Amino acid sequence: MKLLIVKTSSMGDVVHALPMASDLQRRCPQAQIDWLVEPAFAALPGLHRAVSQVHRLPWRKWRRSLHQRATWQAMGALVDALRAARYDLVIDAQGLLKSAVWAGRAGVPVAGYDRHSIREPLASLLYTHRCAVSPQLHAVTRCRLLAEAALSSAGLVPLAAQATQATPAAHDALPAPDFGLEQVEPDPRAELRQPYAVLIPNASRPEKHWPEHHWQALGRGLLAQGLQPVVLWGSGPEQAMAQRIAQGCDAWVPPFLTVQEATAVLAGARLVVGLDTGFAHVAAALGRPVVGIYCDHEPGLTGITGNGPGASLGGKGQQPSFEAVASAVQRVSQAAGLV
Repeated sequence: MKLLIVKTSSMGDVVHALPMASDLQRRCPQAQIDWLVEPAFAALPGLHRAVSQVHRLPWRKWRRSLHQRATWQAMGALVDALRAARYDLVIDAQGLLKSAVWAGRAGVPVAGYDRHSIREPLASLLYTHRCAVSPQLHAVTRCRLLAEAALSSAGLVPLAAQATQATPAAHDALPAPDFGLEQVEPDPRAELRQPYAVLIPNASRPEKHWPEHHWQALGRGLLAQGLQPVVLWGSGPEQAMAQRIAQGCDAWVPPFLTVQEATAVLAGARLVVGLDTGFAHVAAALGRPVVGIYCDHEPGLTGITGNGPGASLGGKGQQPSFEAVASAVQRVSQAAGLV
């Protein structure tokens, strides 16, 4: 059996879909499981022990160059690769028109959310199998229940008891999520040989930011706790912010890290504090103790989820105070045995 997961972006969404691959492997031990994803996030499914092949879909690049012949040649090559794989089923966990279109290019049955469960209802019209999954569930649970419902709808496995009704109550029947990243080795560089905590102060939008002086105070508290603060960044402006924060708390700012390198740094962290960004979710998926800070988004359905201690603070227009975050750091540290 050959299965293809379509979850193309963003980083946090890709992380939330990783347990799908573990569940598919558990339900279909002999299956080959592949993934279709944007190149920027391809390292994550590539690290999952159950994923055999990662197909890269650079749609963000292609849509800006549709007038170029090379773009159409590259798209054709991807379609050829998807069709050559001869999948038994494609599962579109993205739920967008673009993902549904690309899922269909594999030329085999496609399963996805039904029109009441999906972000873009028109996309459901392109699916062979439409699965009802409550939108009131956490993103991780939604993906997992979709995978189970997709397999049963396609007649590939009997319907599991927890998927007979993909509602909030079904969450309790699921085993703990397995993100499949236990093979990730911590970064060995010299600056990370002492116990350290990772700070992730950057986000895709300014509305998500938390004040820099709070990060500095938090870093000083971690230093007093015996943890070297490490501040991650991903762009020029983010590097400048990281350096300003580091100056106020004697933190280490690493050079530019690829997704795979940053994942290795997170794997060795004793504690991670981050905004609602992909790397905070990666840290949780690695089982690290994580405190997530939400300044422009409700954490309810996309909050920090992993097998380690975690906390999610704030919400839409509800920037958490320094005291609230410091208290959460203390609670999570205690739960992790750090204090």
